[in-house]
Amino acid sequence: MCLRFIFLLFWALPLGLYSQSAPPNWYLQDPRSDGIYGAGVQQAYLLLGDRPVQEVVVAVIDAGVEVDHEDLSGMIWTNPGEVQGNGMDDDGNGYVDDVHGWSFLCGPGGDIEHEALELARIVQDMKAYFSTRDLSALSETDQKRYDRYQQWVGLLDARQQELQQQYDAARSMLDLIDAVKAQSGGEFSRKTINAYEPATRQEKGLKTALSVMALFMDAKAVAKELRMGADQLGPLIEYNSIDTDSLRRQIVGDDPDDGQQRDYGCDRVEGPDAMHGTHVAGIIAARQGNGLGIEGIAKNARILVLRAVPNGDERDKDVANAIRYAVDHGARVINMSFGKPYSPQKSLVDEAVQYALSRDVLLVHAAGNDAVDNDQVPSFPNRKLADGTTVPNWLEVGASSSSRKKKNLLATFSNYGATTVDLFAPGVDIYSAVPDNGYEDASGTSMAAPAAAGVAALIRGYFPDLTAAEVRELLIRTAEPVKGKVRIPGGKAKARLVDLCISGGIINAENAVRELLATGE
Repeated sequence: MCLRFIFLLFWALPLGLYSQSAPPNWYLQDPRSDGIYGAGVQQAYLLLGDRPVQEVVVAVIDAGVEVDHEDLSGMIWTNPGEVQGNGMDDDGNGYVDDVHGWSFLCGPGGDIEHEALELARIVQDMKAYFSTRDLSALSETDQKRYDRYQQWVGLLDARQQELQQQYDAARSMLDLIDAVKAQSGGEFSRKTINAYEPATRQEKGLKTALSVMALFMDAKAVAKELRMGADQLGPLIEYNSIDTDSLRRQIVGDDPDDGQQRDYGCDRVEGPDAMHGTHVAGIIAARQGNGLGIEGIAKNARILVLRAVPNGDERDKDVANAIRYAVDHGARVINMSFGKPYSPQKSLVDEAVQYALSRDVLLVHAAGNDAVDNDQVPSFPNRKLADGTTVPNWLEVGASSSSRKKKNLLATFSNYGATTVDLFAPGVDIYSAVPDNGYEDASGTSMAAPAAAGVAALIRGYFPDLTAAEVRELLIRTAEPVKGKVRIPGGKAKARLVDLCISGGIINAENAVRELLATGE
């Protein structure tokens, strides 16, 4: 699932506690020189001076990117073999007009914005299978499969109830916001929230919650996040109850079950909702020194856009094809800010990951926003192949904050894992680009992954002889260590960071560059 902003509805209070004194560009700063656990990017550039640098193509597999955003001007990859808008496959790669990348979520019927959860698709497939069987005369194998199907149905029902509760909560809060505006003549602020007279006991409770959220976030930002949460949850609930395979065939025109099919999609890489992908791209490569918006991490990066992640769970087929496209078109780093708990066609993704390994491409993946231990609850895709082996070109990233209190250093929502998460990177209150030439804060491991991908692109540009596996090992080895204990995401218990990720630290470009310069790289 595209790790968008739904969680902000539920994590708004703790997120706000992190960053009251942090500057907008805190993720570029350094723990030693600035006292904030940023990625040490500014200090890294000071060390690099006028050292020559190579351009590095970074593929962003996401929901779409606004390629003409003012702060991404000149930072978007352009296919040298394609002529824009002529309706021809000029370079013969099987994709027509793929000037800045490709979308695997569109076709003759339009664009896919919403999808079901993978769990719902599994239930739909099994429902179709058993609709043609005599349930009173199942074989032993089919009986076991049917029992499993019943378990899947129970899991989906529970998930739907959870989503419905979240949606109802968001709608209730939005209704209260409308009531506050009506009473105040259209104004919505912390002042008008506090002045509002609740009509019911439920409104009284909602007012208290809204007041607390407004203490740590701008009231308008609270309203926007609630609206965004409701706009994503509503369609997700709906799509979980319909046959999205049939819908996919109508819109895209491919066969969802054909994992070998690659010639589908279109060139509309922005898609209907490019907020998440544009924010990710800005963190990696927003133009430095142009006096606009923000400073991206890697001034040498060029963003190749691949649209494969809807609001809902992405399909393994699309992820695999996006990875292959990125590899075939020169990407040296691929950012993947998405994930899901089930992967029925994992073999397709595994093959694509191994293909990336064979071409020396580094994959950077967001660990997830569920505050769980990925050692115990796996998230897909991941670096562990179906045969149990792991690939060395995969960097798994959790989210950290700008808190000066080390106990609050990890994002309360971030997943972790002593053997599955490599390191943490800035992922709370990250100010970056959004569509319509805008800029906003966002939080998530979705933001931490591009912070790490940007550092990786920086390293691969200035030290091009390093392999993808060597870059991963370098970033783990030079992560800024954190002494003492931090709060384990999702609770009050504490642990050493080395027990929550492989490196025991926060990504740090300065440390990586310093080591490389010292060894004469």
